[in-house]
Amino acid sequence: MKFFLDTANIKEIEEGVSWGCVDGVTTNPTLISKELVGKTDFKTLVKKILTIVEGPVSLEVTSITADGMVEEGKKLKKLGNNVVVKIPTTIEGLKALKVLKSLNIKTNATLVFSVNQALMVAKAGATYASPFVGRLDDISEDGMSLIEDIREAYDNYDFETKILVASVRHPIHVKEAALIGADVATMPFDVFKKLINHPKTEEGLKRFLEDWAKIDKSKLMF
Repeated sequence: MKFFLDTANIKEIEEGVSWGCVDGVTTNPTLISKELVGKTDFKTLVKKILTIVEGPVSLEVTSITADGMVEEGKKLKKLGNNVVVKIPTTIEGLKALKVLKSLNIKTNATLVFSVNQALMVAKAGATYASPFVGRLDDISEDGMSLIEDIREAYDNYDFETKILVASVRHPIHVKEAALIGADVATMPFDVFKKLINHPKTEEGLKRFLEDWAKIDKSKLMF
């Protein structure tokens, strides 16, 4: 299972990559805009991210027409070989997915909320489908059950499209996604940090260090 960071913050990406557990990054216009205000420009920011991350980096189009999405996708792809063009799950988006597929440009179909949508974007040629589990939980639907259903549907027909679990709110989402067999989970940095934490690990380390402090260091072999 791949771990992606859902952020455009350079410090967060650099820190995550240093842990050896970050396989890629996803961004969206909201995340990008937070980093641009009074700080830098779009091209400089994106190129920096693409340099730090060896894996896929999803960059989202802002056009709402298929032609506009395709043109944006071509321009985004020129920024780096690891660019994945993020396309909305709409009728115009399906048209754009098909064209970008023919151009060998990798895509991420975003804002997926149903199995039917996941099937449609897979048939149109999306590299990734991004179901938003947290937003479904927000309206009293079970986001993770959608991941289970998409996994079953994709396995039934051997679709190559990868399931990228998005709108991850907490470590339990990551755990459940892994147990279901999702291909990727993308998450904010604060959720990513929580994956490694456990109170028993901290408790055990504290005990080991306290016991070690009692040893006469002069008798050590090294």
